[in-house]
Amino acid sequence: MAFWWPLLVLALAFAIGKFLLILIPPKVPSIDVDASDVLDDGSLAQENSYIYVPPRGTAQQSRREVKCYEPATMKYLGYVPALTPDEVCEPTLLRKQIVVMHAFRMTVTVRSKPSRAKPRTRISSRDTGKTMVDASLGEIMTTCEKINWLLSEGEKWLKPEYRSSGRAMLHKRARVEFHPLGVIGAIVSWNYPFHNIFNPMLAVVFSGNGIVIKISENASWSGCFYFRIIQSALAAIGAPEDLVEVITGFAETGEALVTSADKVIFVGSPGVGKMIMRNAAETLIPVTLELGGKDAFVVCDDVDVDHVAQIAVRAVLQSSGQNCAGAERFYVHRNIYASFVSKITKIIKSVTAGPPLAGKYDMGALCMHEHSEKLEGLINDALDKGAEIIARGSFGHIGEGAVDQYFPPTVIVNVNHSMRLMQEEAFGPIMPIMKFSSDEEAVRLANDSKYGLGCAVFSGNQSRAREIASQIHCGVAAVNDFAATYMCQSLPFGGVKHSGFGRFGGVEGLRACCLVKSVVEDRWWPFIKTKIPKPIQYPVAENGFEFQESLVEALYGLSVWDRLQALVNVLKMLTEQNSTSDSRKKKT
Repeated sequence: MAFWWPLLVLALAFAIGKFLLILIPPKVPSIDVDASDVLDDGSLAQENSYIYVPPRGTAQQSRREVKCYEPATMKYLGYVPALTPDEVCEPTLLRKQIVVMHAFRMTVTVRSKPSRAKPRTRISSRDTGKTMVDASLGEIMTTCEKINWLLSEGEKWLKPEYRSSGRAMLHKRARVEFHPLGVIGAIVSWNYPFHNIFNPMLAVVFSGNGIVIKISENASWSGCFYFRIIQSALAAIGAPEDLVEVITGFAETGEALVTSADKVIFVGSPGVGKMIMRNAAETLIPVTLELGGKDAFVVCDDVDVDHVAQIAVRAVLQSSGQNCAGAERFYVHRNIYASFVSKITKIIKSVTAGPPLAGKYDMGALCMHEHSEKLEGLINDALDKGAEIIARGSFGHIGEGAVDQYFPPTVIVNVNHSMRLMQEEAFGPIMPIMKFSSDEEAVRLANDSKYGLGCAVFSGNQSRAREIASQIHCGVAAVNDFAATYMCQSLPFGGVKHSGFGRFGGVEGLRACCLVKSVVEDRWWPFIKTKIPKPIQYPVAENGFEFQESLVEALYGLSVWDRLQALVNVLKMLTEQNSTSDSRKKKT
C-alpha cells in the first residue's frame, strides 16, 4: 500500500491539473459588434430601419423587400432586400476565386458594444420573439461545443488517412485525402437562427471552403445581425472578408444559390427539399438534406414517472415545439399510462405562454402566425376521429396584434395513427399520448412514420431501452434522455426517409464538406516499381491466362497447399518467360 499511495496521489493530481487546464480559455482575439441599432430602445419601428450588410460587388438593384417583425409582439423591425438571381450569382462566383484552401481555426469571444440609451443586457432582434441572450443559450452552447470539437479533433480527421492496400497490392500504399469542394451554399430554416447559421458555417470554413448562407425570410433580421459577428470574427483572425456571405430573399434567391454552389446544404421541409434536389440535379450538385421529423418518445413501464415527465414536457415545448428534433409522438406503456398522463397534465396546466420581454413566461411565440391555423387543423382532425384534449396551458398578456402568434401547450389522448396529428410534422407545442402493451408494439408504432430523424427511449433497464432504440429506423437516438445526441458534436446528425439524408456534425459532417480523393502510390519507391509480368504483357503470351489463374489461386486459394502449388506455377512461368526473353536477346 505504501508503494501505491504516492502513485495514486500523483495520478489524482495529474487528473485535477488536466481538468483545470481545460477551464483556462485559450488566447483568442476579442471582437466588438455594434448592436446599438438593434436594441429595444423604441427606435425600431421606423420604415427606414435597415440592418442588412450588402454583399460586396452587388449592384443592390433589388426592389422587393423582406419585411421583418418580432413574432412575440408583431412589432415591425425593418427590412432586408430580396436578392435577385443575378445578385446571388455574382458574390457566389466571386467567392470561387478567393476561397482559402486550408482550414481556419477560429474561436472568438463576442463582446457587444453598450448602447448609449441603456446597458447592453438584452437584444430583441431575434425573430423568434425571445431575447437573443436569454433564449439563445442552448444554441450558443451547441455552437461552442462544435467549435471545441473542431479545434480539438477536427484537424486530424481532415489529414490523409492511410488504409490497407490489400493482399494483392502489398507493395502499394493507399490513402484517402480530403480536399475543399469550393463554395458551399446553405439554405437554412428560421427555428434556430443563431445555430442554423453557425452550424454549417463552422464545418464548411474549417474544411477550407467558402460559404454563402441564404437565411430564411422569417429570420432575416436576426440573421443579418449574426452576420456582423461572423464578419468581425473573420477580420479578427485576418481571414478573407469574402469567405462567408449571408444573403436574404425569397424562393428565387435560394433557387439561384442552388445553381451556383459546388454543394448545397438545406434545412427545412420535405417539399422544399425535393425542389432543391430537382434543381441540383440539373448540374449534379451534391446535396445534404435535413427535412424535419416526427420523433417518437417511448416510455417503458419501469421508469421513474416524475423524472421522465419533466423531460417529456421539455421535449415537446422547447422553442414552442418548433424543433426538428422535438418529440411529436409519445408512446407510454399501459401499466403506467394513467400516472404518466396525470403528471403531464399537471405540468402542462402550469405552463404560461407570452412575450419574453413582457414578463416571466415558460414558452414563447410561434414564428409564423399562419402556423397556428395548421396546428388547429391537426387538432380538429384528431378530435373528429375520437381524440380528447385533457390539458392546455394558458396565455399571459399578449398584444392585440400578436394573438395569432401563440398556441397553447396541449395534451391530447385517445389518438391513433389514422389521425394527421400522428403522421404529419406538427412543429408546435402539441403532445399526443398513445398506449402500448409490449416492446415489440412500441417499435412497430415508432417505425410507422414516413419520417426518421430521431427517437428517445426511456426504461429503468438501460439494456432494454438500448434494444428498443436500436430497432427504431432513424438517424439519431437518445437512451434515457432527449436530444442529447445533438450536444455531442463528435456525432453526426441527420435522418432517413422523409427526414432527408447526409449528415451534419462529427467526422461524417466535416468530411461531407470535402472532395474525398483516393490515392495509391508505390510503398518502396524507387526500389520496387509496378511492372507488368511478362506473361501478360502485350502481346499476351500463350500461357497468359494460365499465369493469371495461378496468380489468383496463389493469393486467394482455399488451402495452404493450393496456394503453394499455385505460387510455384507462377514462379515457374515467370522464370521460363525470362529465359525465353534472354535467349531471344542473345540471338538478336
